[in-house]
Amino acid sequence: MIRENAWKSYTKKQLGEVDAFAEGYIDFISEGKTERECAKLIAELCEKNGYKNLDTVIAKKGKLSAGDKVYRVWMNKTVAMFHIGSDPLENGMNILGAHIDSPRMDVKQNPLYEKDDFAYLDTHYYGGIKKYQWVAIPLALHGVIVKKDGTTVDVCIGEDPKDPVFCVSDLLIHLAAEQMDKKAAKVIEGEKLDVIFGSQPLAEKAKNATEKEKEAVKANVLKLLADTYGVEEEDFISAEIEVVPAGRARSCGIDRSMVMAYGQDDKVCAYTSLIAMLEVKKPKKTACTLLTDKEEIGSVGATGMQSKFFENTVAEILAALGEKGELTLRRCLANSSMLSSDVNAAYDPLYAEAFSKDNASYFGRGMVFCKFTGARGKSGSNDANAEYIARIRKMMDDGKVFYQTAELGKVDVGGGGTIAYILSLYGMEVIDCGVAVLNMHAPWEITSKADIYETYKGYKVFLKEA
Repeated sequence: MIRENAWKSYTKKQLGEVDAFAEGYIDFISEGKTERECAKLIAELCEKNGYKNLDTVIAKKGKLSAGDKVYRVWMNKTVAMFHIGSDPLENGMNILGAHIDSPRMDVKQNPLYEKDDFAYLDTHYYGGIKKYQWVAIPLALHGVIVKKDGTTVDVCIGEDPKDPVFCVSDLLIHLAAEQMDKKAAKVIEGEKLDVIFGSQPLAEKAKNATEKEKEAVKANVLKLLADTYGVEEEDFISAEIEVVPAGRARSCGIDRSMVMAYGQDDKVCAYTSLIAMLEVKKPKKTACTLLTDKEEIGSVGATGMQSKFFENTVAEILAALGEKGELTLRRCLANSSMLSSDVNAAYDPLYAEAFSKDNASYFGRGMVFCKFTGARGKSGSNDANAEYIARIRKMMDDGKVFYQTAELGKVDVGGGGTIAYILSLYGMEVIDCGVAVLNMHAPWEITSKADIYETYKGYKVFLKEA
């Protein structure tokens, strides 16, 4: 069952729509490289599109009714959006779920040190990465520093053309014979992923200073931090600073048919879900979009999907609708349908041995549906039921959405997981879907503009028809 390439069917008008949508996406993913930045951008778009902050509604003991639109941001890292439908919420919701965290390096709590006239930031990588891909490329720092008095200092260094950038060094090829004999997993060790932060010593350091006081490069860095941001070394303890590739997302290919960007896993699904949600008009079933944190490390913690954030938020909405009770909440969740949005591995002809060609996702063939994820014997998977898939097929065909089905590589080669299995624990119908990605988890990932556009169309159809 070979699926048609969407590019072949587009009219001139549709090609313009694909390009316009991609440009909006490029702006979003360039500005929202971290979960905090994404959450802020999403909240701003919600406000512009008539959504009310649910926490404000709760604080004022406000009421909700059909047609109301509300959103909630949790710990500045996770967002839930709801457009209340005309049907009772007990009948369930149509839910889109994606995640806005991405693989990266995090600055440790005691990170700053000097060694042989270099100042470094010690890091701990986050999520599954090939460590050797993160050396010798320009890097930027994004995040927050929270001081003891509660003041928050926003950090974004390396994105403006006038900013400095940062780097993890690598060993020159002339001296790397021993390094080159190592397995790829060991070529760069995790503890070697330290960011070069500075190299200029503080000029006024005393010549007769003690050994500790001789750390003139570190002293210069701390002076710059104090002068520029008003922070001191101790403030790193309560900081969250992420090290990400520097630079904007770009169109890719001589035909400009692709997008190359950091963090497309899974911000490409987050953005398409977000725009589809903002365009919902008078839904019958309540429409919901979840954009979560911590998926790359198992959806753990207070902002991950395994927390009670979503369940508690739905309970608050039921209360604001005048519908209370544990049973009503349970029925609402069990009667819901969900597209668990996450990227799939795009077939790469240069690494064909890793894929089952008949069950792989291809660039340009549209939105990807994945019946199951997991590893090898489907371990850790949500395996969608056939009846639900049949409904999804009809929706997509009726909505003229290009789609394909795929697995994540050959059976015994590897595997992966999403938030799908967590939502399925409520008894709701869930299937994985999203956009095919090349270079997944690399500093720069590649997607097809056609697939991005078709996924957005598919999400719109689902929110309206499911």
